[in-house]
Amino acid sequence: MPLKQRVPKLKGFNNPFRVEYYAVNLDSIDSLGLSEVTPEVLVKKGIAHKGTLIKVLGRGKINSAVKVSAHAVSKTAQEAITKAGGQVTILALPHKGVRPAAKGSQFTNR
Repeated sequence: MPLKQRVPKLKGFNNPFRVEYYAVNLDSIDSLGLSEVTPEVLVKKGIAHKGTLIKVLGRGKINSAVKVSAHAVSKTAQEAITKAGGQVTILALPHKGVRPAAKGSQFTNR
């Protein structure tokens, strides 16, 4: 059976190389009241889940200088953090280049 006929039965195409980030906004970081924010701190405070990649997004305002370490940061969030006197550090991804494919059969879910 051709691929175009098989795919709808399998509920579409799931990209095994997709990199998913956990979104954390500036208002969440500001509510912590800390001077340094890392993924470990976010997990400890219950804002993020353990083992996820963190991306800081620009919703909300930040009032104090904060040193933020994350796997990805949006442009608006980076501008807001540096305007407040803070610093942004981009962490390296745990995998090199493209994310490794899912192991198992074609029906494997992430």
